[in-house]
Amino acid sequence: MADAPRAAWEAVLATLVAERGDALARYAYVLCGDRDEAADLVQSALVATFGRVRNGFEIDRAEAYVRRAIASAHIDRGRKASRWRSTAHLHLAEQSIESPSARVDQRIDLRAELGSLSPRERACVVLRYYGDHKVDDIAADLGISAGAVKRYLSDGLAKLARALTEPAREHHV
Repeated sequence: MADAPRAAWEAVLATLVAERGDALARYAYVLCGDRDEAADLVQSALVATFGRVRNGFEIDRAEAYVRRAIASAHIDRGRKASRWRSTAHLHLAEQSIESPSARVDQRIDLRAELGSLSPRERACVVLRYYGDHKVDDIAADLGISAGAVKRYLSDGLAKLARALTEPAREHHV
């Protein structure tokens, strides 16, 4: 490809963006009413218009092409959105939302079960999984060995797993 047509094409693009870029963005904004979408429309239109080297483009003619591309892209997006709205109910599954009361019950259960652990088991479990501490840090904080921390974690988690997976049972709080 010859360098002269490419240089002229790049100069037209650079001049158009520098001199008329804000006007093109305002035009797109008036069409769609959203700044981010307007910027996307301008970008898409510039790519569509200047995606390949064209000869004989002048600034005024290039701006007209870009404006037409902005309008076309906006109309296409509107068509796609209306097509999506008309079939969205076919694509989306109903969402079931868990009742907040069930989560409260789970928190109460977990709190009661944490209370049933020995003080060291509870401290190790809380520091590890709530405080996100490493085993060595927990050992240093509690003044025990890392092996003891691992043992307390293992025992505590086993008790919690058993208690929380068993069928509902009475808690004495």
